[in-house]
Amino acid sequence: MDFARVDWWGAELDGVTFTRCRFDDAGLEELVTRRCVFDSCVLTGVRMSGSRHGGSAFLSCRFDRARLIDVTWTGCKLTGSQFPGAQLRPMTATECDWSYTALRAADLSALDLSGQRFREADLTDADLRGTDLTGADLDRARLQGAKLRGADLRGASMDEINWRSFDLTGVRVDLVQAVQFARAHGALVAD
Repeated sequence: MDFARVDWWGAELDGVTFTRCRFDDAGLEELVTRRCVFDSCVLTGVRMSGSRHGGSAFLSCRFDRARLIDVTWTGCKLTGSQFPGAQLRPMTATECDWSYTALRAADLSALDLSGQRFREADLTDADLRGTDLTGADLDRARLQGAKLRGADLRGASMDEINWRSFDLTGVRVDLVQAVQFARAHGALVAD
């Protein structure tokens, strides 16, 4: 279905499913969703500032040039979604699954993304400066060229990360990560 340019400012949706729908240039400011599913939807140019989403899923959606300023995501699944040119900050995200998302060159600086799942996410060239990623799942995430100065990675799961593809200057890491980094750079670490 085509919901292009729809104006749902302040609307509340509960348990609604949208499959392969278009929301191009829609006005979804202050929208509230609970347990809704957006599957393979296109949200090009959508305005979602101030919206709140609880337990909702945005699966394999495209958020091209979307304005997601001050969005609150709580317990949401955003798996497989793409965010080219989207404005994502400031935002609040708690207990969300960002696995397989395309967040290339996204500005996620200074956000609290602790404990969230970014398994196999594409964070190439993303701005993560000052971002709290403690306890996050970053297994197999792509971090090539990511800006990480001031980020906190302590306790984050980082299996199969290419430690040579990004700069750790000024990044907080734990002992396990320091050993992984050293091994990736050819050090022989004694057990």
